[in-house]
This record gives sequence, C-alpha cells and structure tokens, in this order.
Amino acid sequence: MKIFHKLLFILFFINAITAQAQNTYLQNYFRNPLNIPMQLAANFGAVRTNHFHMGLDLRTNSQENLTVVAAADGYVSRIKVERYGFGNAVYITHPNGYTTLYAHLNKYYDQLDEYVKERQYKDEKWEQDITFSPGQFPVTKGQLIALSGNTGGSAGPHLHFEIRDTKTEECINPLLFGFNIPDSIAPVISGLYWYDRRFSTYEPGANGIAVKKMGNMYTTDVIQVSSPTISLAIKAFDKANQGFNLGIYHAELLMDDEVMYSFSIDKVSYDDTRYINGCIDYPKLIQDKMSIQHLSSLPSMKLKNYSPSDLNGIINLKDENVHSVEIILKDVNGNTSRLKTKVKLSKTSDQISSTNTTVKVNERKTITTENAEINLSKNAVYDAVNFQMSEKSSTNRDAVSNTIVLHSPYIPVHDNYTLKIKPNRKLTNEEKGKVVVLLDYGSDTNVGKGKWNGDRVESEFNRLGTATLLLDQSMPSVSPGWKEGALITGSTLRLKGAATIGDIVAFRAELDGKWLRFARMKDDFVYIFDEKCPRASGSHTLKVTTVNAAGNKNTQTFTFQR
Repeated sequence: MKIFHKLLFILFFINAITAQAQNTYLQNYFRNPLNIPMQLAANFGAVRTNHFHMGLDLRTNSQENLTVVAAADGYVSRIKVERYGFGNAVYITHPNGYTTLYAHLNKYYDQLDEYVKERQYKDEKWEQDITFSPGQFPVTKGQLIALSGNTGGSAGPHLHFEIRDTKTEECINPLLFGFNIPDSIAPVISGLYWYDRRFSTYEPGANGIAVKKMGNMYTTDVIQVSSPTISLAIKAFDKANQGFNLGIYHAELLMDDEVMYSFSIDKVSYDDTRYINGCIDYPKLIQDKMSIQHLSSLPSMKLKNYSPSDLNGIINLKDENVHSVEIILKDVNGNTSRLKTKVKLSKTSDQISSTNTTVKVNERKTITTENAEINLSKNAVYDAVNFQMSEKSSTNRDAVSNTIVLHSPYIPVHDNYTLKIKPNRKLTNEEKGKVVVLLDYGSDTNVGKGKWNGDRVESEFNRLGTATLLLDQSMPSVSPGWKEGALITGSTLRLKGAATIGDIVAFRAELDGKWLRFARMKDDFVYIFDEKCPRASGSHTLKVTTVNAAGNKNTQTFTFQR
C-alpha cells in the first residue's frame, strides 16, 4: 500500500507540471513576433558555455531583414546597441507585468531608428543603452518594430526572443505562454553517467553507461558502481516537430520508487545564469562538446526556482542489493521519455583525498608559486578541486614572465578570481605601461591590461587556463575595403580591424573633421552612408583612431570620392 501511494504521488507530480505552467502564465496573450510560422533553433534553458540560453531562437529561413512585430501592446522601454551580446535589441514593456526582448536585429522601425541615430551622433558613440518613458514609443500588438538580422553574438540569421518579469527581470520560459509550435516528439536519451560523490564530480569524473532503446522505453544493463555515494547524469535532447535539437525542460530521478531529484527550467535571472555550471558536466561540455545534465545538485549550485531544495539527488547505497532507478524527461507539451535501469554497489574503490591546494566549496583559497598568486573567493568552485598551479617557460616572443598554469580550462569558476604575476626581467616605467595579461583557455583567449601592485601585475578573470605577461608595443590598425582616393558607389564603407595582441578596444572615425557613425560588426567597422556623406559630395578625408588593450594608439587617414 505504501508503494502504491508513492506511485500515485509521483503520477500526480508529473501531471501537475504542465497544468501548473498553464495556470501560472497567460495563454495566447503574446503573438508570434515573426510573420512566418515559429520554428525553434534553440529553446529556453538550452545549455551554453557559462550560461543558460535565456529565450527562444526563432528561425528566419536563413534570411535577414524579416519583419519583426510587437508580441503584444506596450511601449518600447529600452534599446541596446552593442558589438557582442544582443547586437541591436528592443525591449517592450507590456501592461500585464512582462517585458519582451527582440535581439540580433538589423534595424529598428523608422521613428525609433532615427531617434537612436541622433543620440549616437550627439554622444559620438555607436554603442548605446537607452531607456524610454511610456509615452515616447508606444506600440500595438502586431506593429512593425524592427527587421531581423545577425548582429551581436549571433552565429547566423535568427531572432532571439525573451519574456521577462518586468519587476524582477527574471527570464520566463516563453513556451509556457502557449505559443503554437507543433511538438509531438518526446525527448531523446543517448547517454547515462554515474559519478563518485565522495570527493567531487570532477575527480575521477564521469563513468559512461550504454543506453538501449526498447520501444517507447530506454534501459541499460545493471549499473555496477564502486562507490557507496553516487549521483547520475543524463545526455539527452528535446526536439519539436520542426527545428534543431533543443534543451531538456524537465527531469526527475527516482530510486526504488522514491523521488530523489527533479528540475524544471521555468525561469532564470541573468544574475543566476552562470549557475548552469553547477547543473552540468562542465568538463564534458568544454572538452568533448557534450551536453550532460546532472540529476543532482552540485554543492554550491544556488540557482533559484530550478530544483527542490530537499531533493539533492545524492544516492547513498547502504547495501549490495540491486536497486531500481527510473529517469523521467518531459517537454513543455508533456511529451515524456522514461529510462529504467538498476544500480548495484560492487567492490568499493579507494577514495580521492584532499591536498593542501584543494579548493573547497564556500572556502576562500590562496595558492602561490614562485612568481604568481591566485586568490579564489568562497564562491569560486561548484565542487571540490585539487587545484594544480605551476609555472613553465613561455614560447611567446612578447612574453616578459613565465606562463602560469592555472589548473585546467575544463574546470569552471563561478566568479572573478584575482591573479598576480611577477615579470621575469626588470622593466622600465614605459615598458610597464605596455604590459598586458594574456589568458589562454583553449577555445579562445582574453587579454586584459591589469594593474601594477608592487612588483606584480594584478588582474581578474573568470575562466581558468594559462596566463602570461606580454609586452605589447604593437599598433592596432584598420585596412579599408577600397583603394585610396577611389569613387565609392556602394551603400557602405567597411574597415577591417586588426590587433597583434588582444583586440581593438577603442575606435573613432571622423569624416572631414566630424564624428562618423561606424557600427562594429565582429572585427569589421561598417558605415552605412547617410546624410553626413551624400552622393556627389566630392572628395572626403576619413581619419580613424584605434586603441588596443595595451593602450597603444594609432591614427590613420584615408581618402575617397563620393
């Protein structure tokens, strides 16, 4: 009878998820922001490096400049113009307590676009973040607000669409609002993993288990584990009837018919989005490009509204009996997949021990080498790390320090750490002003100026890897897409930016002595001809000033005919 009651509770819990979402959020209040059927390239909660995907990526048939319309009545409350991130974005505040966001746009609607352009020329600054009062730019449901594009941190033409709580600014899963996206496909399970939780999920790491599909059910062989304290993780993806592989909305873990863990990705704030690193196997994501989600809470995972606080998913095996395990995955529409298996404790393996350089959850830690020091906050790690820090000679010709090895780029840190590095030779005051810190984390690099603190350069980063002091005496530059003095008949001027170390951090263009609005498109700078340089206006001189991370400034002059 006890087991029967547990099963009834579980069934009720599962069925309540979709019903709760439908009761909590207004259905059909918001319309499709495009005038083509909604097809998803990515959904809310999909795994990204160091953050959840915070909205829907809507496909635009691989095209730009599709009509983007207001999802409901309201007013334009904010716009952003930035090189990365959202690119060109519009925020619309609605009377029902929500704000919608539309990102990676090419152009705002005419009245708004003209206002933004005037502000840019007034401020002599292309990047903008402007807020508006309710009466300035009111919009009605279905009204044109922008043209879709591929600006900012976009890898291809699409529309990024979010719904936020206006007061808290939490992002809400838009699929909970009843958009018509046909979906009759249950999540697909392709892998199962177990972890020894006596020390850390990072050491020794994931143990893979082959998954077999049996009709509408998934299963595995009996899972033989060598630790009495374990947790599980799932490799899976969801899919609508049309579109790409999507993230998992809801998961549950049961052992011997008892709920051990569950999560639902209903809402996340940008303040909390980095906690995704406490929900996934980060080493597998970075090293193997595999999205594996834990069915347990890592020790410092503090994401709100994601999982019940009293269900941590840690499985304690107190005997060598065979125990039943069930994993349930659901999408917003209730399509469900189940994996049933069994777990058994076999001979227990040795336990990994802490060292004097172990970084533990909720503890500050300072680790030093002969010429470097790292200071990690109490919020630095999501699980314990036996931190390895060392020095080696640098092969970079501009290096003025040893290369500092900061454990591994495959282990995440939650917030900024402070790093101090001592140069390996005496530098003049002029040279000190040209020193930058290069952090290499495998997939990319980050260059920062840092500041001198005694005989060391101090900087902050939020990823691990290798760090080196470089003396940067190079000049940034731009190269024009036209020959000197040429007649330009097209609609744009394009300059290709280049920096030997790091990036161009400041750019200014003046046409015949007056500031000219160039947009930053990845490494290019693009000016769309406007009234500042009309046709048949004769010869023009363009002066461009660029600055790199070290502060080196370069001014170049180009001429053209119009």
